[in-house]
Amino acid sequence: MKIRNNIAMLIAVVISLLGANATVESQDLPLSMILIDGEKWELVSADHTFTEGPAVNTAGEVFFTDVPKSEIYKVDLAGKVTLWSDQTNRTAGAIMGPENVLYGASIGGGAIVKFDAAGKPTPIVSDIVCNDLVVNGAGGIYFTDHGNKKVWYVSPQGQLQQVDQNMISPNGIILWPDQKQLIVSNTKGSELWTYRIEADGSLSHKQAYSTMRLPVGETESGADGMTVDVVGRLYVCTHEGVQVFDTQGRLSGIIAKPQQKFLSNICFGGKNLDTLYVTTMDKVYRRKLNTQGVRYSK
Repeated sequence: MKIRNNIAMLIAVVISLLGANATVESQDLPLSMILIDGEKWELVSADHTFTEGPAVNTAGEVFFTDVPKSEIYKVDLAGKVTLWSDQTNRTAGAIMGPENVLYGASIGGGAIVKFDAAGKPTPIVSDIVCNDLVVNGAGGIYFTDHGNKKVWYVSPQGQLQQVDQNMISPNGIILWPDQKQLIVSNTKGSELWTYRIEADGSLSHKQAYSTMRLPVGETESGADGMTVDVVGRLYVCTHEGVQVFDTQGRLSGIIAKPQQKFLSNICFGGKNLDTLYVTTMDKVYRRKLNTQGVRYSK
């Protein structure tokens, strides 16, 4: 009887350990894994009108736009901020593409543009409505048109095609680290949507990736710009703050906004891509995290 009891206890312990391991593996990636003790939001730049579109180059320098002023600023690795371009025609979203070229969504020009080293824009596609964009490693561009409820794709050859329609208000747009899936945020709702990217750039298998937390009594998340880290966490600018989701779409937590103004966009920057930059109306802030961002092209 004693032997049987010991065997039963051993089996129970093994089952318990297996269950514990399964629980650990299925838990969300908590914010405690990325937040660093003592690190807080640091002011990078102020006295702007409406900042947007932070983008990082291969050196880790960050560019951001001031939409109404048609300006782009550069933040070097030492934190010095300089005016880089004053001819953006109200560019909002921006991202670095192949060969360290900056791409932008020109609201004023109704065009997706790319900037030369002197900050001069050249249209890639024109006569469009655009807000935010992402560029893959091959030079293909996805952008949102939230006014007309559409998502578009521009091939590396410059061919334009509509890849989704009838989303309530598509706004922020980003690629998964492996560049095989696209994620789009819904400003006027609570959903984040994912798509599988096909070989021709078209999208398939649209599904709700996650539901964002909403302010009490409200129906709109205010979801805007997004970024991802190397682990696959998704960082979303919302009214509530930076909502962080794990690879399964579960909310890991919310990083409080640096100021109580609209949070428009986000990216990782710095030499090691371990500093989170956010644009929030008149100011830009940054905060070092215990993780790293993703570059889609070299």
